Amino acid sequence: MCASTHWLASSTGQSVFERGGNAFDAAVAAAFVLHVVEPHMNGAGGDLVALIAPAGSPPQVLAGQGPAPQAATIEHFRSEGLDLIPGAGTLAAAVPGAVDAWLMLLRDHGTWELADVLGYAIHYATTGHPISTGAARAIAAVTPLFRQSWPTSAELWLDGGVPPQPGQIVRNPLYADTLTRLVHGPGSRTDHIDRARTIWRTGFVADAIDTFVRTTPHPHSTGTVHRGVLTADDMARFTATYEIPVAGTFRGTQILKAGPWSQGPALLQTLAILDGYTDAELDLTTDLGVHHVIEALKLAMADREAYYSEDLPAADLQRLLSAEYARQRRVLITPTASHELRARAWLPAQRTSPDEAVRHTGAGEPTRGDTCHLDIIDRWGNTISATPSGGWLQSSPAIPGLGFALGTRLQMLWLDPDSPSALRPGRRPRTTLTPTLLVRDGHVVSALGTPGGDQQEQWQVGYLVRTLVAAMTPQQAIEAPAFHTTSFPESFWPRTWTPGGAVVENRLGDHVVEALTDRGHIVTRVGDWELGRLSCVTRDPKTGLLSAAANPRGGQGYAVGR
Repeated sequence: MCASTHWLASSTGQSVFERGGNAFDAAVAAAFVLHVVEPHMNGAGGDLVALIAPAGSPPQVLAGQGPAPQAATIEHFRSEGLDLIPGAGTLAAAVPGAVDAWLMLLRDHGTWELADVLGYAIHYATTGHPISTGAARAIAAVTPLFRQSWPTSAELWLDGGVPPQPGQIVRNPLYADTLTRLVHGPGSRTDHIDRARTIWRTGFVADAIDTFVRTTPHPHSTGTVHRGVLTADDMARFTATYEIPVAGTFRGTQILKAGPWSQGPALLQTLAILDGYTDAELDLTTDLGVHHVIEALKLAMADREAYYSEDLPAADLQRLLSAEYARQRRVLITPTASHELRARAWLPAQRTSPDEAVRHTGAGEPTRGDTCHLDIIDRWGNTISATPSGGWLQSSPAIPGLGFALGTRLQMLWLDPDSPSALRPGRRPRTTLTPTLLVRDGHVVSALGTPGGDQQEQWQVGYLVRTLVAAMTPQQAIEAPAFHTTSFPESFWPRTWTPGGAVVENRLGDHVVEALTDRGHIVTRVGDWELGRLSCVTRDPKTGLLSAAANPRGGQGYAVGR
């Protein structure tokens, strides 16, 4: 089963299965296709977080989140006249982590040759694919910037200075050439992959990035001009890693997430709070159920701001995830909406929020990107849930000759040394990327996730309440009316928030929305089918039956299996 945010990625994964590959071969092939077909959502210069469960082995986190470069210091950014890390431009670039992580996964758990896995992406980049409405819209939004200030991006994405129309066949021969140059050379399958990783980190890719970043000042999202600080030495120093997941339990199901260098534990904290309510109190067809979920999310996200980073001690994390702490937080939930950040440690100052109607999608901020997601499971039980992101075509100028841009994940760090997520050389940003695995009786039963930045955990909480409490099917839960809160600082520049803010799909119902307003929520309606791009795969360990579900929103998500 393959489910993802784009039909060509899901179809690629299924093609790998038809040709004898396993879930990890399929995932890597699909991921590189996502670089090509969702370039406004992710790219080779970005990052990823994945949860993997090789059949017969304990689940692991695949950490493809690169750290801050060695020259990325608070002092340097302050000397550039900045009080926040920009949301676009190479100064906000962390070390690209996605490609090394995917190649490491293929080496350690896949079975296919590198050339065969990359062949799908090379094909679509060379012969072309019909560009999606979202990608065409994203390019159109940044066309003035490309024409005036980012000429390498204009050369890559504009045809005679004109953005492509939805459905137009687009190509990226530069990226096809980059991938092709990674697969040459003699030796074994492992040799091929290790050589590609070395070339990526220390060869022509790192050299091209170093040269461009060092020599090319350009406008950033702040409107000011800067050079980046990422170097070839930073590229050479990074390798992806495997880590032990963080676990929580909700309604008898174990839930696995990445650690506090991601926002993953916030989902576990939220569910620990919600586990103290009855099923009726979590009925998401009622304002009471929605209110409880929103208020629990606010408390967990306040703790995210106050405590989370890769340096959070294990004992402190366990306290945050404990049943006793969940009880202490649950009693703070009253019948009315809170408009405060309620945590007992460092918290950022409030910044003025833009209009809520554009904020949930980043509209009005043309350099804001989004994320991709894929969930894959094979007949042997190998499972992966992965959320690749960053390196959007609109995140920073395209690197000459490579066919992709750098990511801007550093914007999730603060220029306040007192913050647990303060910028520091070598520190991983606290990423929003947050896939999920569900486990029962020692068996992985589902992999799921969604794009959406700060909303990723929130939309997954709604899905889990609907499947684990209301007993909806995965497809029913994905299609149910979605909602989230904006009552905490967002992770993306310009780091704004709306106290008491709640964003809802109209299908939630007038009576529910009106009742939420009466409870003090500042409600914004955003249409009927606007929030979330969830997908999932499931496996019944008793029967071996596999299933998958994908999101109808946006007309791109696709689930396929046989």
